[in-house]
Amino acid sequence: MTVTMWEVRAADGQLEQLLAWLLPRLGPGAQVYRSAAGEPRVVVIDPTGEVTDRLAGVPAGLIARPAHAWQFEAVGNTTPGPPHLGQ
Repeated sequence: MTVTMWEVRAADGQLEQLLAWLLPRLGPGAQVYRSAAGEPRVVVIDPTGEVTDRLAGVPAGLIARPAHAWQFEAVGNTTPGPPHLGQ
């Protein structure tokens, strides 16, 4: 399975507008994160690998520079993760 990580820096004062543009364009499995401090950035982790096509054409006024995207493949991990809540 190929997963895409897509990242962009919002133009000054445009983070909320960027999120408003971005969120309706994502598939149901996509995870969206915004920076907690520092430069206003948005990261999308998309398990379908389709995020780059879905987010093509971000309005130039919303971003400080072009978006970057990387493709990742899952690797095995033999260490069990933390237990889930309710288990």
